[in-house]
Amino acid sequence: MTNQEILNQIHRGVIVSCQALPDEPLYGYHFMGHLAFAAKEGGAVGIRANTCEDIVDIKKEVDLPVIGIIKSVYDDSDVYITPTMKEIDALAATGVEIIALDATDRPRPNGLDLDTLFKEARAKYPNQLFMADCSCYEDCKHAAEIGFDLVGTTLCGYTAKTKGTAIPNYDLLSRITTELSVPVIAEGGVWERGQLQKVFSYPVHAAVIGTAITRPRDITRRFVEAIS
Repeated sequence: MTNQEILNQIHRGVIVSCQALPDEPLYGYHFMGHLAFAAKEGGAVGIRANTCEDIVDIKKEVDLPVIGIIKSVYDDSDVYITPTMKEIDALAATGVEIIALDATDRPRPNGLDLDTLFKEARAKYPNQLFMADCSCYEDCKHAAEIGFDLVGTTLCGYTAKTKGTAIPNYDLLSRITTELSVPVIAEGGVWERGQLQKVFSYPVHAAVIGTAITRPRDITRRFVEAIS
C-alpha cells in the first residue's frame, strides 16, 4: 500500500493496541497475533504493537496497517517509546506501516533532542510514515512543524507536566483538530462507548483503544473494584 492508502484505510476507524509487558499474563507465546486477529474480526482498522517480535507475529495473522513501537528504558532519560535510532532501525526492518515515537520535549538518551533524532530518521527512511506520541498541544504543534505524518495524544497524562490531566482530553482534541492540519490520532483513556463517540465528534483521523480491549487483568480489576 502507498502511504495515502494506509492513511485512508485507518481513517475514522478504531485501532486496537495489542501489547503486553513482561510482567503481564499475555506476554509472549504469540498471544498478540491472536489478539490482533480477534480485533480485526471485531472491526478494527489497524493495530498498535510493541516489539519487533509481536509485530512479526501480528503481521502473520492480519493484513491491517500496524503502528509499531519499541518500549526501551534508558537510565538517563524518561523517554521510553522508541527513544533512539536503534529502535527506529529495528522497527523499519519489520516493514511496519507506521513508526511511532515519543515526541515530547524531554531529552532522549545521551542528551539527544527530538529534532535531531527525527531529522536523522526522516533522512534515512524518507518514505516511512511517522507518528508523534505527544502529551500536550505544544508537542503536537512542534511535531507537525518538523514533519511528522500523524500526531497522537498518547502521552497526555503520562508526563510530569501533564500528570493528573483527565483523559480522554477532549479540550486537547478540539484544539489540535482545529488548529493543526496534520492527521490526529486520539489515544488514551477510552473505556466506554460514549467516550469513543465523543472522541469521534471531533475530526480525528482515528482512535486507538488498548487496555479496555486487550488487557484482561486490568479489565477484570476494574469490574472487581466496582463492588469492593
